[in-house]
Amino acid sequence: MMSKKYDETKERYEELVEKSTKRFPERKENFVNCSERPIERLYTPEDIADFNYEEDLGFPGLYPFTRGVQPTMYRGRFWTMRQYAGFGTAKESNERYKFLLEKGQTGLSIAFDLPTQMGYDSDHPMSAGEIGKVGVAIDSLADMEVLFDQIPLDKVSTSMTINAPAAVLLAMYVAVAEKQGVSSDKLNGTIQNDILKEYIARGTYIFPPKESMRLITDIFAYCSDKIPKWNTISISGYHIREAGSTAVQEIAFTLADGIEYVKTAIASGMDVDEFAPRLSFFFNAHNDLLEEVAKFRAARYLWAKIMKERFGAKDPKSMMLRFHTQTAGCTLTAQQPDNNIIRVAVQTLAAVLGGTQSLHTNSRDEALALPSEHSVQIALRTQQVIAHESGVTNTVDPLAGSYFVEKLTKDIANEAEEIIKKIDDMGGMIHAIERGFVQKQIQDSAYTYQKAIEDEELVIVGVNQFKVEETLKPELLRVDAKLGEEQVERVQEVKKNRDNALVEEKLAKIRTAAKGDDNLMPHILEAVRAYATLGEICGILREEFGEYRESVVL
Repeated sequence: MMSKKYDETKERYEELVEKSTKRFPERKENFVNCSERPIERLYTPEDIADFNYEEDLGFPGLYPFTRGVQPTMYRGRFWTMRQYAGFGTAKESNERYKFLLEKGQTGLSIAFDLPTQMGYDSDHPMSAGEIGKVGVAIDSLADMEVLFDQIPLDKVSTSMTINAPAAVLLAMYVAVAEKQGVSSDKLNGTIQNDILKEYIARGTYIFPPKESMRLITDIFAYCSDKIPKWNTISISGYHIREAGSTAVQEIAFTLADGIEYVKTAIASGMDVDEFAPRLSFFFNAHNDLLEEVAKFRAARYLWAKIMKERFGAKDPKSMMLRFHTQTAGCTLTAQQPDNNIIRVAVQTLAAVLGGTQSLHTNSRDEALALPSEHSVQIALRTQQVIAHESGVTNTVDPLAGSYFVEKLTKDIANEAEEIIKKIDDMGGMIHAIERGFVQKQIQDSAYTYQKAIEDEELVIVGVNQFKVEETLKPELLRVDAKLGEEQVERVQEVKKNRDNALVEEKLAKIRTAAKGDDNLMPHILEAVRAYATLGEICGILREEFGEYRESVVL
């Protein structure tokens, strides 16, 4: 209940607004954010009347972690500056990684080409025309050795955006580390390994859900024992948002995916506190700065509740939502590409104010091609300027207590909980995907957003307003087709010169394990050490597990 003085002041304010809007009408009838959420003119203590500091916020580093997973956040150390990169062959990508590390990047993030993501070798007919185009081509341990040449794996953390064949790429990484003399318990990094969002929004799946979930839980169990510092999954809302979801849908569907992974791991016999501390998340930083900050805070709050109340986690680390952020690729424009530098700066600020642990900033030319070195440097400098010059890293959760941000955080959390409950009522995320519920929700949101742009209800600078005639043609990075030919020759040379009898023996063991219930990771690692290729290993699993075919949702 507010005081009498507050009520009197509020009445005076409303009178003032009435006079002001007669003279200076507000810009439009409806103010909404990117998710079509109505935004009030003013937020006051009335909007958070039921706010409870201990239950809704608490302190950083303590349950429910709304204010951050570390007690001092960026006063201790900055987020990992991890630029996503990879193209052509392993040699070209190795040179780009060294360039980024020299410029001050603090972690690696590997982009794989489409054949690698789909489990095909470069000499497979399906790979023609795609080798090295959207990422680096990796066929065998020989490529991985070149990719990390002179990059000490005990000194850097590495994130690999790989899903269906994640077990194979992780095995290759472990084998490269062994060749460097680095034991598995010293490795730091993440594999994306999130197959559910591939069925929802991205499409680089191979195997059916049941078999895919088995591979994921095999990785959980193997890493818990052998690679304890490794993040075994990066549960990704990024691609869900890129496909057109709202902020609320992004965290609701992502956390629902997380719930499905936790349920599956527990059903396989694992204790929640055995694997949950190494779960990580991956979110999108979109244009609406304050909505994005509230989204990140709401996601932390919700995950802590889910892990504690639903799954009975006891270890505080099991309740911490640690996440990587990438600025929104879907907001980049081919028109006036320099404007993308500004968009990325706003999105970077949202990620930092929201408490991210790791961040990739997109480059200005990515709506046109893979980024040039000059553009990548600007993107990295964006993070460094915000880290060192903006002042927002000097205190923890600086927007806490804002009436608007706290109201928005709670609203997003409540609405996401409602969506998660609907998914629970359907029997969980796999059933919701199979019914097409999730895909349809995203499609509808994408349509609404695009229509708002086309109707100019949502202004995109340089696209539907403030347009100019453009004559400048930026210098773009193009992947030489000859690199694909060289990669085909390379994989064929590996197959010719290795011990093929040993490879056949190791592949047979993978087949036997796939037919039974042995953990597949040790068998995959043995095959990788013998220079069995990605395509050969995935080929065995295709034969034993089958391939997934998507149901069309209209």
